[in-house]
Amino acid sequence: MRIIDLSSPIDAAGWEPDPIRHEIMTPAEGARHMSEEMREHFGLEFDPADLPGGELLSLDTLTLTSHTGTHVDAPSHYGSVGDYGTPRHIDQMPLEWFLRPAVVLDVTDVGTGVIGVDRIQRELKRLDYQVQPLDIVLLHTGASRHAGTPRYFTDFAGLDGPAVDHLLDLGVRVIGTDAWSLDAPFGYMIERYQETGDPSFLWPAHFAGRRREYCQIERLAGLGTLDTPYGFQVSCFPVKIAGAGAGWTRAVALVDE
Repeated sequence: MRIIDLSSPIDAAGWEPDPIRHEIMTPAEGARHMSEEMREHFGLEFDPADLPGGELLSLDTLTLTSHTGTHVDAPSHYGSVGDYGTPRHIDQMPLEWFLRPAVVLDVTDVGTGVIGVDRIQRELKRLDYQVQPLDIVLLHTGASRHAGTPRYFTDFAGLDGPAVDHLLDLGVRVIGTDAWSLDAPFGYMIERYQETGDPSFLWPAHFAGRRREYCQIERLAGLGTLDTPYGFQVSCFPVKIAGAGAGWTRAVALVDE
């Protein structure tokens, strides 16, 4: 089995609207920190100089949102009330949703804007692929090439509401994208809303999750490196953060050889 990484890194050096803070405690600093913690919490005295090289362990402290890097959105991210009942948090979602056969839809031709039902159906027909219940559907928009730059947050395509409903009608419960959001960029949505007065242009993919329970994987990477658009499984188990609307994931494709 080959394991192909489909995840983008959490990188404090990249541009983010919500900046990441990554503080690194060196092994020497970790030794002194441990000594202080042992004294404060357990009443134990220990000289860091007794350790080889005066070093113990490094320690990383990060400040970031649960939507930084590749992550899975839970229904509770979309709103506090769902037509199906109370939306579940990420730690409550069924694990069987996150290790499933997957199909990659190449929608790189769309550019910036929305992906509708017709485009989804056309791509599935081109692939001659029939979506099965609980398949994971991944959108290769090409947006990941801009990761780490401001363009990653403005130049991509997202699903409209009917396209999400169409996939959910097929039994899909996890939809992924290599873009920053499963919705179109903020600027695109707001301009269409201001032009038309139609609120259906505002966050239709996310708000679909208020009507029907499903999860999104956002900020994937490497979808264009896969040798085949289907015939493999995706593992994307979210980190178990109690009461959270999202959890980070190390998404990978599992390809049998």
